[in-house]
Amino acid sequence: MVPFRIGVLQLSMEPVRETVRMARACEEAGFDTFWLAEAYPWWRKHGFEARSSTAITAVIAAETERINVGWGIISPYTRHPVQIAMEARVMQDLCGGRFLLGLGASKIFMKEIGEGEGAPGRGPATVMRESVEIIRGALDGKAFRYEGKVFAADVPGLREDAEVARVRTPIYFAATGPVLQKLAGSHTDGLLTASISTPEFVRYSRRNMEEGARKVGRDPRELDLGAVIVGSIHHDRAKGREGAREMAAMYLANKVQNIRGSADILLRSAGLTFEEIRPIAEAMESGGRKAAARAVTDEVFRKVKAIAGTPDDCIAAIEEYRAAGCTHIMLEIWGEDREQQARLFGEAVLPHFAPAPARQG
Repeated sequence: MVPFRIGVLQLSMEPVRETVRMARACEEAGFDTFWLAEAYPWWRKHGFEARSSTAITAVIAAETERINVGWGIISPYTRHPVQIAMEARVMQDLCGGRFLLGLGASKIFMKEIGEGEGAPGRGPATVMRESVEIIRGALDGKAFRYEGKVFAADVPGLREDAEVARVRTPIYFAATGPVLQKLAGSHTDGLLTASISTPEFVRYSRRNMEEGARKVGRDPRELDLGAVIVGSIHHDRAKGREGAREMAAMYLANKVQNIRGSADILLRSAGLTFEEIRPIAEAMESGGRKAAARAVTDEVFRKVKAIAGTPDDCIAAIEEYRAAGCTHIMLEIWGEDREQQARLFGEAVLPHFAPAPARQG
């Protein structure tokens, strides 16, 4: 019941004009969605700057016409849910039904702002559930009052003559553990999985999301499951894997250094151990991302299950993810000339997954 979609996800750690140009290239190539993940200050150690994804996506929404634009993700630990609803209203004004709202606890961001795992009573499950309830209540337009364990809200009703977009925005939870994945199934329109997702992790995530949906009488077939997967493409296989190898190295180093507990299931699903990837983190610290990429062995790269290589390689990988239950590919393109890579995906990969034309008569 949910259409299969292929989109691109990018971190908000690059100059705004470059990000907007990439979003336009993805729209021209025929991708369904462009997600912007909010980078965090950890990336400064490696030559990148953290930027506001809500600000940048507003620019992207104004500079595109067809492609869906998503927050993938922002954290309610850094913005009150009423503020999130206000920023969502901007996106609705600019691109209407093309807007997708992704929420996640963002363990690394929590660590950097001193939240840790969340104070007593402020754990991720409570924060995420209350956030989606307040955001939906505020966007609904009716008078809305809320008293939760973490958040409170008191929002007057919206007048009928107020000039705002009257659209429903899909809300997603990004989650790695079973509690939040089940909450995505019971409370949202879909689940987004983290980087270094594999087909096995997609199957694990879908089981949790569907269990949460069934507990409240929802049809799991109506829920979207998006998976963030590193990738790169070239007609030459070796060149087509270079970018994905480098991005995989950065994420693996990140998981060793910052989110060991929540990353465990991701790595187990890939058949990876912390001992196996620790040399990558050490290379990242001592020599940067290029050195980390060189530390990614062929065996580690095989386990990561990137969508990378030639167009045929990428088609086969996407088919494997779709068979595992992914309905929304969130491809993180990395490497040389990403705009050209987007065009090659559009020319040689996306047509393979285009819906069949409706039969006449």
